[in-house]
Amino acid sequence: MLLGFISLLLTVFQGLMQRICIPEGWTLHMLPCKKEGDLSSDAHGGARRLLSSGGEGSSHCTSKGKVPLLSIEALHQLHIFIFVLAITHVLFSLFTMLLGGAKIRQWKHWEDSIQKDVTQSAPTKVTHVNQFEFIRDRFKGLGKDSVLISWVHAFLKQFYGSVTKSDYTTMRLGFIKTHCRGNPQFDFHKYMMRALEADFKRVVGISWYLWVFVVIFLLLNVDGWHTYFWIAFIPLILLLAVGTKLEHVITQLAHEVAEKHSAIEGELVVNPSDEHFWFHRPRIVLYLLHFILFQNAFEIAFFFWILTTYGFNSCIMGQVGFIVPRLVIGVIIQLLCSYSSLPLYAIVTQMGSSFKKAIFDEHVQEGLVGWAQKIKKRKAKGGSSKPESTEGSAGGIPLTTRNLQEQPLMEETKINNAV
Repeated sequence: MLLGFISLLLTVFQGLMQRICIPEGWTLHMLPCKKEGDLSSDAHGGARRLLSSGGEGSSHCTSKGKVPLLSIEALHQLHIFIFVLAITHVLFSLFTMLLGGAKIRQWKHWEDSIQKDVTQSAPTKVTHVNQFEFIRDRFKGLGKDSVLISWVHAFLKQFYGSVTKSDYTTMRLGFIKTHCRGNPQFDFHKYMMRALEADFKRVVGISWYLWVFVVIFLLLNVDGWHTYFWIAFIPLILLLAVGTKLEHVITQLAHEVAEKHSAIEGELVVNPSDEHFWFHRPRIVLYLLHFILFQNAFEIAFFFWILTTYGFNSCIMGQVGFIVPRLVIGVIIQLLCSYSSLPLYAIVTQMGSSFKKAIFDEHVQEGLVGWAQKIKKRKAKGGSSKPESTEGSAGGIPLTTRNLQEQPLMEETKINNAV
């Protein structure tokens, strides 16, 4: 829909843009290529022709001794570039979701084994904190006393065994004890997959600020600056920062428990909190992943657009020494995001203070929204302040309309206020 809307705007206003005239000398500034020889024989000449040829706007501006801001041919190429960019972004997001989803589905057998253990009542015993595998992996060692080494360990951890069974088991139990204590057999894996699918519906979209980034890049793509090369490192650096932060959140959970207790009676329980995330907002990670995937898709889309429009040997394409690293970085970003960052995001962001509405099944969500709307209408009409208690369940969690009256259903709200 966004692609169609942008194309529609370009079509509607193409006549107006053609009649915007600029001095011909302005077209010689901030070019992506250095002016050499006959302009009509290289990509620079092709770019010049895209700016100054065709349409009534050309004759209108020529009569004034000027050239149009954008010609019909330039608008046509812009349509093509927007289409290529949108399709590339959707395909890359789909590829990431498929690979990342396959990685997360491998955790299903952990969930199944935990569900079997829950049904078997085990005697409660006191265990030294260092005997838990989660504490041994995340707390012991040099990182125990050094913040710097702890961050270095988190940085390296995202490349190998980013999430282990002990990590999954501990974070799952922490989530259940915090948000649905009354349902120890809650299917955490199923909830996590539903939440991930809901979040990625937004990631596939292209927000306005991403288009602003595209415009800024095209303006800064000036000959000699090698902007196209240096900008490829932005998503890589951001992705490494995101992966390191998510791994460090797991480490912080282990540190909190190990520093407060020397021995634990029963199971090891961590305390989920927004305090562990940037600016106390777990959803910032989603916005960063959105930008990373879009920027990586933009790099590849721009490469293919230049390749098909001007050819591999054009000056806009750049030197081979700049082309190959860009493509290699793009592949690294795609694989690292799929196999490490996305699975980390799926489980670690559940360690915030709030839950997501995906915790309820789809039919339960619809029922809750319907109840909340009926209560609002009843209050607006001055109805009874004590509505009938209509009970239901979401995965074994009791729900009543009275709860909904006190705390309307929101996308992310604490389950203690909703249940």
